[in-house]
Parts: sequence; structure tokens; C-alpha cells
Amino acid sequence: VFFPDPRTDSWPLVYSPLSVILIFTSYLLVVALGPSYMRQQRQLELRAVLVAYNLAMVALSSYMFYEFLVTSVLANYSYLCQPVDYSRSELGMRMARVCWWFFFSKVIELLDTVFLILRKKQEQVTFLHVYHHGSMLFNWWSGVKYVPGGQAFFIGMLNSFVHIFMYGYYALASLGPRMRQHLWWKRYLTILQLCQFVAIAAHSSYNLFTECPFPDGFNTAVFLYILSLLALFLHFYYRTYVRGKQ
Repeated sequence: VFFPDPRTDSWPLVYSPLSVILIFTSYLLVVALGPSYMRQQRQLELRAVLVAYNLAMVALSSYMFYEFLVTSVLANYSYLCQPVDYSRSELGMRMARVCWWFFFSKVIELLDTVFLILRKKQEQVTFLHVYHHGSMLFNWWSGVKYVPGGQAFFIGMLNSFVHIFMYGYYALASLGPRMRQHLWWKRYLTILQLCQFVAIAAHSSYNLFTECPFPDGFNTAVFLYILSLLALFLHFYYRTYVRGKQ
């Protein structure tokens, strides 16, 4: 049985799953109805908006990576087994806060899909894209609600690090076609994402076979979820970089 963490329960969007369900439902409506609406509209460029948005996401990802890393070092976190610090100590609250910001960043990232639809790039709104964005919303809501810290810090830290490069890539790509020759490293960005999933799978599965006072239910859920992402991203990599080349 998981009990809500009283420290985060009153924070924005955390107390009830209803707010996250409403956000997710609105997101699905945009995904379902947006493309047909945009057929009657002209394609939007949004170049300045995209540059500003992606640079803001680079800044937010950098801040979160710094907070995860520094707080875990100061609190002497273990990378093998780290229970949640449910105290109201300075470092415990600092880790809980950055976990909330990481959850909130998943709400902001739903705009990725909105921008694709407004630019009539519907072919990029794939099952992988929608599944990844939607599921991360619920995963990190439950993380902040019940276990804001502990083992979860590793996932947030690693994902924030990858997103610095990912949104950096998007910021450069949004500058227009003249930047295309400088974006040869897109393939390596996908490899970095795959390495991230392997590291998270190893990290969460390790604690299923050792005694660690972090809920096995969360480690099991993370492990199974990461396997699904690994399979989908490997399929994307094969389709885009292997079969595409042939």
C-alpha cells in the first residue's frame, strides 16, 4: 500500500489525479481533432516561438540536472539503493521540489505535440510520440505523489541530462533549413536516449534482487515501462537509420 507524501500533497497538480486526467484528456483531444482542424488552416512556421520554447526547455533541463546531481551528492545518495527521505530536512525538501519540477516539465512538454500539429507535421505525431508524452505525465505524477526522491532521482537526473541535448537539437533545427548540415548528430541523440533506457532498466531491476527499502512496486513499474520504451525506440532506430539507409 502506498501512502501520499504529506510534503508534496498540497503542491500544484499533485493532490488529486483529476487535474492530470483532465490535462491528458485535453491532450488526446488535440491529437485526435487538431490535424482535421489544421487541414482548413495554413501551416504555421512558429520559428521564433520554437526557438524560444526549445531554449527555455534547455534551461529548465539544465537546472533540473544540476539540482538532481548536486542534491544527491550533498545528501550522499547511493546509486545502488536509495530510500526516499520523507523528512522535512533542507536536502529532503530540495530533492522533492526538483522531482515536482521534473513532473511539471512533462506537462510543459505536451506542447511538443501541439507545435507539430500547428506546423502540419502530423506524420511525426506517432504512437511512440503520444505514448511517451502521455505516460510520462502519469508516471511522474505518481512519483511526486508517493516517492518524491530516493531511487527516482536517478531517472530524473538522467532524463534531464538527455533533454539538454534533445532540446538543444530542436532549437537548432527550428532555425530553418540552413542549419540542416550542422544536425548530422541526430542519430547519436537517439543512441543516447537508448543508453539512458538501458541504464534506467539496470538501475531499477538491480533493486528487485537486493534488499532495498524503496517500494518494489515502483521499481517493477519503472522496469516494465522502460522495456516498452526500449522496444519502441529500437523499432524507431531500425526504421529510421537502418532500413531508411537501405
